[in-house]
Amino acid sequence: MTTNDSPTPTLAALAQAHGVATGYWSFFGDRVEVPASTLRRILTAMGIDAVDESSAQAALTAAEEAPWRALLPPSVVVRRSGGELLVHVADGCDVELTVMLEDGSRRGIPIPAQQPVSRRIDDVAVWRVAVPLPTDLPLGWHSLHAREHRYGTPSRTSMATLVVTPDRLSAPPTRPGAGDRAWGLMAQLYSVRSRQSWGVGDFADLGDLATVAAQRGADFLLVNPIHAAEVTTPIEPSPYLPATRRFIAPLYVRPEDIREAAYLSADERSLLDAAKAPAAATDTDPERVDRDIAWIAKRSALEIVHRAPRRAARQRSLDAFVAAGGSALQDFGLWCALEEHYADLPDGEERPDEARDIGSPLVARLRAQLADRVDFHVWLQWIADEQAQAAQRDAKESGMSIGVMHDLAVGVDPDGSDAWSLRDMYAPGIRVGAPPDMYNQQGQDWSQPPWLPSALAASGYAPLRDMIRNLLRHAGALRIDHVIGLFRLWWIPAGLGPTTGTYVRYDHEAMIGVLALEAERAGAVVIGEDLGNVEPWVRDYLASRGVLGTSVLWFEYEGDGLKPPEHYRTEVLATVNTHDLPPTAGYLAGEHVELRARLGLLTEPVEEVRAAAAAERDRMLATLRERGLIGAEASEQQIVEALHVLLTASPSLLLGVALVDAVGERRVQNQPGTHREYPNWQVPLAGPDGRAVLIEDLATDDRFAGLTRTVDRALRGA
Repeated sequence: MTTNDSPTPTLAALAQAHGVATGYWSFFGDRVEVPASTLRRILTAMGIDAVDESSAQAALTAAEEAPWRALLPPSVVVRRSGGELLVHVADGCDVELTVMLEDGSRRGIPIPAQQPVSRRIDDVAVWRVAVPLPTDLPLGWHSLHAREHRYGTPSRTSMATLVVTPDRLSAPPTRPGAGDRAWGLMAQLYSVRSRQSWGVGDFADLGDLATVAAQRGADFLLVNPIHAAEVTTPIEPSPYLPATRRFIAPLYVRPEDIREAAYLSADERSLLDAAKAPAAATDTDPERVDRDIAWIAKRSALEIVHRAPRRAARQRSLDAFVAAGGSALQDFGLWCALEEHYADLPDGEERPDEARDIGSPLVARLRAQLADRVDFHVWLQWIADEQAQAAQRDAKESGMSIGVMHDLAVGVDPDGSDAWSLRDMYAPGIRVGAPPDMYNQQGQDWSQPPWLPSALAASGYAPLRDMIRNLLRHAGALRIDHVIGLFRLWWIPAGLGPTTGTYVRYDHEAMIGVLALEAERAGAVVIGEDLGNVEPWVRDYLASRGVLGTSVLWFEYEGDGLKPPEHYRTEVLATVNTHDLPPTAGYLAGEHVELRARLGLLTEPVEEVRAAAAAERDRMLATLRERGLIGAEASEQQIVEALHVLLTASPSLLLGVALVDAVGERRVQNQPGTHREYPNWQVPLAGPDGRAVLIEDLATDDRFAGLTRTVDRALRGA
């Protein structure tokens, strides 16, 4: 960085006032100063003019005065044990405060005597009054109301969202007599197929896999995000780059399981079977999951079922679902219909810019014109919701104490539904990613727009609430991918590389509070993926709120060596590997090095990286031998089982077993830093012989039986 691109003190202060880091510590321990050009690009995306020194100074003054100009802040998120409200009152005025609770009742809030601080705004003295909120307010979404008056004459009124959140979530539930710890399977749902699948794992497969896992002693089943993707082909393979995080992917629907399918005529059933045939033919393909073939087949079948008549009770259920979904559900259905509409444009004709604005007259006309397709996609959400509910019911009835554990992606596709219908919530011209680290030495660009912190606060955190609430409707737990994103995100100006970005801070007390409230109401466990460059205080904070962290065996170090599992944190989900690494068999073979070398992702000589990986593996094997967990000539399967037994020596509340480890798969599901170079998120479940493994095969799979039995016995002390 050259000195002429260093920020001035004014620009630096402005950036900091809006939560934009002017410097940070890298993964490698270096202090990095952020150039002025990056700061200006990010501030512009926030709607702040900082093009030159005078505009930056004006924006800084506006930022400092903004809280003093508002009677109430836009939203207030507090813990049930109490919190403080800052009210800004004009000199010579009194203020009355009330809270309207969710149940419609009202309560006055007394203002204690105090010595407030003041500031002059437009030549008027404004007083900052600190008001403690009552400690007996119920959990929930309430509203604050303030009325300022001078000598009894009203001057200003203001309203703010008030969110009262639990101080701490409860510990994860376990089976009776099983102690306070539990284990579960981790799987990529799309990759786990059965003989009844349509080429991709679905909600029926989810329920069956949960049942199989529960019979082996598992208490949860963690799956990839099931957020909805595109409704036209090609479908984005990554479940972490969805069109929306508020709605479910109909790709996971099993058409035959829809109740109305039972009433199809013989001809209609023949059409459904014919639609299924090309997709079902790929169920045993061990090379690639083809979402496009699966969705084309399912959409055709689902359109047939959609036309079938519904009983009065079923129609009432659909009507209630649609009413509860409100405008958000209708807008999602409209986005789906628009995607189909514009996918059929003649060659050379482009979608008009007006169609990208949900409030435009063109979109209003198309909403009416495409009403039938909107209804179809709204109906699909009802069906997907029903089948997701059935999967969780299967998991619980099979004996799981937690059941299905869903996964929340970091963000959304910039061309997807959420970015379209909630456009004002996202920062334009910015992409989210991560700075360089040991495994991604060129950094990462996830191609996702970030939420605007100020827009979230102004909305009362409603988008966050709705997203969490919908995901937890039929789940016992939620994993938050990159949970540090609720504290800060790595913003990258569009067109620049990941190394040019910087961190932007979010109000973590509010974000985690909303998450905790919705989880508490759903009775769900929350796990935050807190790997990588995460400050210790963040992990401490999450633990204090009852949000579990994450530990991965290969990433845990202490001093110059591997950390003994006995020294792991208690409140974590501990695993041997992650979906961003090869399965354990592949990792032991150094596939994580060889693959990155083949794809040109290494920034260090391959011989050095290969040697470091071999040394890491040898240290781990030596640890296993020292503990008597393997012999000198241990097989690959014995080593995999021993690594999981080693993990059970930790005090961690939850232990995860990757399904790929349980069947001997070697291929990684996702190679960070790649897009088209590797078939990310498209690798079917297969065994060491390269043949596809279906759910029906698990009952007779010796490796599956061996690993699950070993983990269950070790954890239960049997």
